[in-house]
Amino acid sequence: MIDSLVPGTGALDGVVVLDLSRVLAGPYAAQMLADLGATVVKIENPRDPDVSRGFPPYLTDGDEEFSGYYAQYNRGKLGVGLDLAAPGGTETLIDLVRRADILVENFRPGTMDKLGVGYDVLREANPRLVYVAVSGYGQTGSRSRRPAFDNTAQAAGGLWSMNGYPDQPPVRVGVTIGDLSATLFAVVGTLAALRHAERTGEGQLVDVAQVDSVLALTETAVVDYTVRGVEAAPAGNEHAWVRPYELFDCADGQVFFGAYTDKLWRASCVLFGASEVADDPEIDTMRKRFDPEVYARRVKPLVAAWLAPHTKAELEEMAGDVIPLTAVKTIGEVVDDPGTAEREMIVEADYGSLGTLRMFGQPIKLSATPATPARVANRFAEHSDVVLTGLAGYDADRIAELRASGALS
Repeated sequence: MIDSLVPGTGALDGVVVLDLSRVLAGPYAAQMLADLGATVVKIENPRDPDVSRGFPPYLTDGDEEFSGYYAQYNRGKLGVGLDLAAPGGTETLIDLVRRADILVENFRPGTMDKLGVGYDVLREANPRLVYVAVSGYGQTGSRSRRPAFDNTAQAAGGLWSMNGYPDQPPVRVGVTIGDLSATLFAVVGTLAALRHAERTGEGQLVDVAQVDSVLALTETAVVDYTVRGVEAAPAGNEHAWVRPYELFDCADGQVFFGAYTDKLWRASCVLFGASEVADDPEIDTMRKRFDPEVYARRVKPLVAAWLAPHTKAELEEMAGDVIPLTAVKTIGEVVDDPGTAEREMIVEADYGSLGTLRMFGQPIKLSATPATPARVANRFAEHSDVVLTGLAGYDADRIAELRASGALS
């Protein structure tokens, strides 16, 4: 019966995921698995549903509304309302776990144990279960129980201190990179653990921390400190040492220009009618152009003069396939860009009277088993009966009993 609600296609067809997570890092990880073909069951507490159901923007139809934020990160999931603290709640989850391959949660460490359904308990019920725990500081260590949000990870992981402009306070990354990076590492870890479980029958705990994930995105900052004793600091739009590789003004906005290798530099000189500059002995090699003083005095003004008279469109047309030059686009420009459509990165889901939701697609392109991102998200507890019947094997009497106890919605 569940199979009739979930398309039987995709690389993860047949994989069952229980998603107990909330807001972003966990739900997005489970959503990626759903896009790739897994059957994902979103389990929410009837007394405290996923708070992101209240996040803007909203699809609306009179008095009815549905969060576009929630829809984007929970598309393609089945919905169950289950109160683990009510009589029969934990037993029901355990029965679902017996038939599942993966469980995803992002509670503060210790929460699932308090409810009586921690990893050790669920592993007893299903030894091959891949249990994915996404948290702020991880499942181990003296800080594991501390509350954490995305900004916590950006601050504690070092990224916040690096971002912004010199001589100004550091600036947070403009998206929730702590959540998003943890999402991606969680998916990688989940698929690795799933592969192991399929080969050996042995599940495991996948422990992903937001702080760890942010630290892993700091590029050369760690080795710069451990090798040279240099701490990364805000550098605006300039790269730490690659030059030219930054933002430049043009006639109608800004572009990124990144022709820093000798080959690309020579091609740029020719493109902008300055062939003689390629042989200028002060700036004729990449190492010379990397020098901060030489770059500021000679190279940057030269590139700025090349780009300033032209529009973004003109510059992209001129650069073509020759040099890395890209217009800095608004989100609206990206959504409406033909290149975005060519990559199927804006998809549509039909929400009936609420309208059509346009959202980002799935960046993982598989040739044989393509993803299916253009699906709707579940209304709260929309599929409780069919999931408990089809996955846990419950009959109507057992379902009615759980509703009477307050465990099921």
